[in-house]
Formats: sequence, C-alpha cells, structure tokens
Amino acid sequence: MDVNGTVAEGFEPVREAFVRNFEVLGDRGAAVAVYRDGRLVVDLWAGTKDVDGTADSAPWERGTAQIVRSATKGVAAAALLLLHQRGLLDLDAPVGEYWPEFKAVGKERVLVRHVLSHRAGLPVLDRPLTPEEALDPLRGAEAVARQALVWEPGTDHGYHALTYGWLLGELVRRVTGRGVGEWIAEEIAGPVGADLWVGLPAAEAGRVGRSGRVEAPGNAGGLRSRPKRSVAEAYDDPASLTRRAFAAITPFPDQNDPAYRAASLPATNGIATAEGLARFYASLVGEVGGGPRLFTSGTLAAARAEESAGPDQVLVINTRFGLGYMLHGSASPFLDPGSFGHPGRGGSLGFADPESGIAFGYVTNGFSKTVTADARAQALVRGVRAAL
Repeated sequence: MDVNGTVAEGFEPVREAFVRNFEVLGDRGAAVAVYRDGRLVVDLWAGTKDVDGTADSAPWERGTAQIVRSATKGVAAAALLLLHQRGLLDLDAPVGEYWPEFKAVGKERVLVRHVLSHRAGLPVLDRPLTPEEALDPLRGAEAVARQALVWEPGTDHGYHALTYGWLLGELVRRVTGRGVGEWIAEEIAGPVGADLWVGLPAAEAGRVGRSGRVEAPGNAGGLRSRPKRSVAEAYDDPASLTRRAFAAITPFPDQNDPAYRAASLPATNGIATAEGLARFYASLVGEVGGGPRLFTSGTLAAARAEESAGPDQVLVINTRFGLGYMLHGSASPFLDPGSFGHPGRGGSLGFADPESGIAFGYVTNGFSKTVTADARAQALVRGVRAAL
C-alpha cells in the first residue's frame, strides 16, 4: 500500500494504524488529518478514489472528498451555536417562536436546546419521505412540523438520525433567510478555509469518489464486532423507533447520485476532505492559518456540556450528547473525556479535544456496518493517543 502525505515527528503511530486499516480492516480509499494547536501534524491519504476501484482506477489524491454521513451533524450544529453566539437565536426559546407552523399537534414545548441534544421527541416520521421529497428541504421541514411527539420534549433522548437535519435546517432558514448549506459555506467553511460542503457545488463534483459497503475481517482492537441482541432486534423490527428513525426517508437515496450530493441534508449528506473536517474542528477551538476561531469559550463550554446521557431510545445503547455533538463515551470513544465531535455511520469521524489541542478528521469511501464507533477510525484515534 502506497501511503501519501506527511506525519510530524512523534505521530508515526497514526501512520502505522492507517496502513493497517488497509492491510487488515478493509479500507479501499481513505484519508486522515490531525491538527495540534492549529498546526497540521498528520495529513495522509491512500487507496483509490472509488470504493469499487481496480488497480487501474484513479488514485485517491490530497483533495479527494467523500460523503461523511452523520459527521455532517457536527458541522451543522455549529450553525445554530454560532447564531446563538451572535445573539440571533435563544437556545432556551421554543422552536415555534422562530417557526410558528412547528407548534402543531402539541409541540409548543420543544426548545431549540432539545433539537441539538436529541431530546425533542421527534426522531421519526409517521409517513416517511420518498427520496425525491427528501431532496427538497421545505418538504422535510413541513413533514416534521406535522409530526406528533414520540415523548415529552426534554424528558428523554434518542438519536434523531434524519429529522435532526430538517429541524436544524429550518431553524437556520427562519433566523437567517438562507439555506443551511449556503450559511455553512459563507459563515463557516469559507472563513476558515475548510473543504467541506452541505450541498455539493457542481464545480467540486469531480473531487468526490464513489462510496459503498465494505466488509472488514476480524475485530480491530477489541470493539464489539457484532451488535448486542437487543440492538440487532431493534434494527430488525419495523415498528421500533430505531428502524423508523433511520427509515424517515424510504427507500434511502443512492449516496452516489449527483442530485443527492447537491441537496442540503444537514443530518446526512455533508461532503468533506479529511483535512477539511479536521480543520473545521481545529477552528472551533483555536485559530488555524490566520483564520478565525469560531467558538468563544462560552460557546465551546456549552457545546460539550452534557445534555443527554444514558439509554438512547433510538440507538438502544448508552449515548452522551452535548449541544449538537456526541461526547466521549462507550458509544463513540474520542480521545479523552473532554473531547466532542460526531461520527458518521459506516466510518467517518471528526472531533476536537481542547485540552490536548487535537482536532481530527477521517473520511473513507468504504462504509462498514457500524453506526457510532468504526474500528478503522478507532484505530487511528488510538494512534493519536499513543503520540501524545
């Protein structure tokens, strides 16, 4: 395996883990980037641009990007938190204050804070959207506004796998008048120089490889290779909150479809380079290359303060959430207890650890069956930990 890029002295364990991901864990094309205190210390890529590539396929290049699935949620969360930081959005206000139609069928008590912490009680749609409907963000918002609560807001938590994007996106649109993808491009990605998009511009489409399923042999480093029986049963049961939450779009769109990639679905369809994802997280906690630090100390503290913890009504495992971010824990181990970020189903991962100054990004074109803790990403995190 030819690995390209650079590793700063002391971070060689990350390169070793990256190579092993290809040799043992089934990676086909991937990249990893790590910042420390605003300096890029790991920038590696290898394999082919397309998951189904042969030896003659285009190689992965430094600027190759991939869809990052739910790692998009961490980027999208920054939009609401920055609006709050600028005094344009009250986290403790009812969602209906900004979006009057949302108050239908008893949702008057859902707060903005509940949306970010997966406590809103709206993880499912009684009538799932078709792929065509899902590409229109207004249709998704209208469906969520009509939906009744599954639980009383603030009393429980469960992963809003797809509805999170319509809730958050419509709040951004109501407050700013701009679509969430446009807002992220202009207020986050552009100012910090991060190659990431929620709604891929046509001019960037050639940089994105085809993704698909991969099967990794064995178990990397001790993470459970098979889900617990209760988790597996929840995914198999059409009536469970788990199955219904992930089926809010049915059937799920082809993630290689240009129309899907160009749409703005801030829960699922962000596209990024590894360096862009890591740079975004580095910019939340400090300055990078002369760019702005995005979060004040107060916003940073709010983002990673525990809002939800314990049994997740959708994922059927114990999860921890701050405001828009998963927190370090058994469901998604990051670097240390103070780390915050978000995995993407099947592999990708982005997070920051303010205490060590680390910001991390991993993207891959090979999606495994994992939801929150992919073996390849975890191997790289252990490599970072070994380097510190």
